[in-house]
Amino acid sequence: MNIIKLKKSFLFIFFIFLIPSSAMAGDLLLKSLGHGSFLIKGREKSVLLNPFKAIGCASDLDEPKGLNADFILASSKLADEGYNPNNQLMFVEPGVYKFEDILLTGIEIPHDRVGGRRLGMATVWIWEQNNLKIVHMGGAAGEIDINSQIILSHPDILFISIGGGFKSYKGSEASEIVKTLKPSIVIPVHFQKGKKIRDNCDFSNADLFLKNIQDFKVKYLGKRFEINSKRIDKNTIYIFRD
Repeated sequence: MNIIKLKKSFLFIFFIFLIPSSAMAGDLLLKSLGHGSFLIKGREKSVLLNPFKAIGCASDLDEPKGLNADFILASSKLADEGYNPNNQLMFVEPGVYKFEDILLTGIEIPHDRVGGRRLGMATVWIWEQNNLKIVHMGGAAGEIDINSQIILSHPDILFISIGGGFKSYKGSEASEIVKTLKPSIVIPVHFQKGKKIRDNCDFSNADLFLKNIQDFKVKYLGKRFEINSKRIDKNTIYIFRD
């Protein structure tokens, strides 16, 4: 297993993201596991995002277990987004890493709206898989500075929290970030499905986000969906069923 942590360098990161993100064909399988967790399978590697323990807003979901992933990308070590009972290879700290042929860049963004003073910092991940630039902001709720905006801009796929509460963007906040970063595909996470809001969860539903992001078309999907890098949707929101 070849894992290298690389020295941070803005020039290095900037050079990496000049590489075209949709140069070759290949299906990328996205499987929703609920809450903010996804299994992403490419041609050669599988990545597990934010595995959770069934607590809080995820208390009625099945925990992601027994999944065959090469590694985990987690926003933090909190139990609802960095649950790793089997001690799988997990990247959670910010930095630049190389796992075999995949470059992973993690940057810090506040996990709350008070600069991280309440819940600390979350790690936002950027990587390329099947020649698609993917950004995962599932654990972020704070402002993004200009340097981070440059690194995160124009992804093919953006995962972003939209449900509000203590550690998730509100729908109106998330919509402004989408307008700033200009992704092709948006996958909202951390929100309640349907109109009824559970009393034991501080997430709202997707209504406020969708109201403020009207330039995008919306596709409602099941738990699995395949994306081809040569036929990627533009200005599309994918809403997965848990």
